[in-house]
Amino acid sequence: MEEIITVLTKNALVTALAVTGLMMYVSHLLSKYLTKGKLQSSAFAITMGLVLAYFAGIYTQGEKGISDIEIFGGFALLGGAMLRDLAIASTAFEVDVKEVKKAGKVGLIALTLGCVIPFIIGAMVAWVMGYRDPVSMTTIGAGAMTYIVGPVTGSAIGASSEVIALSIAIGLIKAVFFMVGTPLLAKFMYLKSPRSAMVFGGLAGTTSGTAAGLAGTDVRLVPYGALVATFYTGLGCLLGPSLFFLTINAIFG
Repeated sequence: MEEIITVLTKNALVTALAVTGLMMYVSHLLSKYLTKGKLQSSAFAITMGLVLAYFAGIYTQGEKGISDIEIFGGFALLGGAMLRDLAIASTAFEVDVKEVKKAGKVGLIALTLGCVIPFIIGAMVAWVMGYRDPVSMTTIGAGAMTYIVGPVTGSAIGASSEVIALSIAIGLIKAVFFMVGTPLLAKFMYLKSPRSAMVFGGLAGTTSGTAAGLAGTDVRLVPYGALVATFYTGLGCLLGPSLFFLTINAIFG
């Protein structure tokens, strides 16, 4: 057993990939047999990952979740910014440019509203929770856009680790909500075409939530929704520490 642990520790990234694959397989079984496909396996996988990270953090008294355990150190790389951004960008490769052009002004309006409305709601929630300084309000508001925009914005404007953690939490809640809710509300939202998927991606913003939600609706729509959601993430990372922060600072500073 010690030799096995040694081998797994030395090949930490391979171990992390194997554990992730196992979790995805278990999540797939839970989705298929427990909810008959209504709840996407991604939602189960994310929930399992959060639970494991939480208990691992308690066990190690560390700051990096499960990667603080030596044998699972590969998760620090697997869950890092490099592979995360690669995974997000790769969703755009299946997109038909002709279909993207059809979104036109409607897609641009959806993208704008998708950035502004969640930010305002998140900033209001922060104010109600007692975080009334511009830095905290901006960071939590950015987290309501996506759990990627939140920490990027918070790091840029000097938010505390506590506030950054809250921004990630609110972004994850949003992502899971779209994973679960999209297939259930697809008919109501008329998610039937690439154009509607792009508008939805612009309004929802969360790439993981959009991709998983559309996968449960119609897998052919995933690249289109994910493409615009990826633009959303980039736009949010630009607006959060600049225009949004300056606006909040002018009002509440």
